[in-house]
Amino acid sequence: MGSNKEANHHEVTRRWTRNPRCVPLARGVLREALADWGLLQIEDAALLVLSELLTNAVRHARAPPGREIETRYRPVEAGVRIEVHDASDDRPVPRSPDEDSVSGRGLNLVAALADRWDVSDREGPGKAVWAVLTVAGTPREDSGHVQPQGAF
Repeated sequence: MGSNKEANHHEVTRRWTRNPRCVPLARGVLREALADWGLLQIEDAALLVLSELLTNAVRHARAPPGREIETRYRPVEAGVRIEVHDASDDRPVPRSPDEDSVSGRGLNLVAALADRWDVSDREGPGKAVWAVLTVAGTPREDSGHVQPQGAF
């Protein structure tokens, strides 16, 4: 399912089939990268953010058969940038679920845990949904949904 391990402080990129089994595998890759980068302080939050973004892509991204989902993890100043790319042009939208709803809170969790997140166009079809998380005590930007700053 995944492929190619990257060097210590470089971006880690993997491609996954659109199958729920990719989520724990992708979490393992991120866990290893965070350990390599000395970012274990944000491991729990980063793994939850990844789980939500990747699960959304697996469940909701409507794409032609055979298209894969790509994850990218990159160290940034005092943190990590997590990206999930898919071939669907449908953009995720945060919802306001009822108290009794068992789903629909994922993007709200991402917004609460990440310093910033957004959806960006990408080369080719589809989009990239990304989030940046930093270690506590570093300058924190607006935690809401903001426009991306430059290319990724």
